[in-house]
Amino acid sequence: MLTLRRAMAWFIDFALVVGAASLLAVLTFHRITALVTDVPELATKGGLDLLASRGDVIGASEHLGLSLWDKVVLDVEEAFGALVLVTFLYQWACLALLGRTLGKGLTGLRVTPRLSRHALRRAAVTTAADVAVYALACMLLVEGRFLLSVLVWAFAVVLFLVNAVPVLFPGRRSLADRLAGTAVEGAFQRVEVKPWGSVPQG
Repeated sequence: MLTLRRAMAWFIDFALVVGAASLLAVLTFHRITALVTDVPELATKGGLDLLASRGDVIGASEHLGLSLWDKVVLDVEEAFGALVLVTFLYQWACLALLGRTLGKGLTGLRVTPRLSRHALRRAAVTTAADVAVYALACMLLVEGRFLLSVLVWAFAVVLFLVNAVPVLFPGRRSLADRLAGTAVEGAFQRVEVKPWGSVPQG
């Protein structure tokens, strides 16, 4: 069944995205840990801030804390940005070069037509629906914009459903397919083999 195969293909591709996200999370954790444990640099910066503070110890420590927090937020945002970029490049390169992602290849599916402009648009919509808008919501949350983050998260859920649900109905074209002018079909067509020497009918 094509719908089930498309669902399996999506789970395989999304598992690769989760793997990339896990790797980026580990790297980001190490970057933050290195930042926090870099005691000499922090002590030097804190000492300079204290000397320039004219006795405002609380203000100097607050400035140091905010500076450290800003660097942590930047590291997290860079990780989310890298995840979106990696997801887009994976989708685009696979579609442009092979006409299918790893998930679609393993489930016997392909995207047609295989043209670079179609691959670019389809990769952009798929990345936005699966990863990019969620990443934006998380970045807003890290920056402390809770209400805006919730609104973007709700939009992300709606976009995901608008992209995925049409696959269940006749035509089976997702939002990404419609906007890119593509379709997903079986990579292997069944060929009816007739016995040798049989006489064609009609």
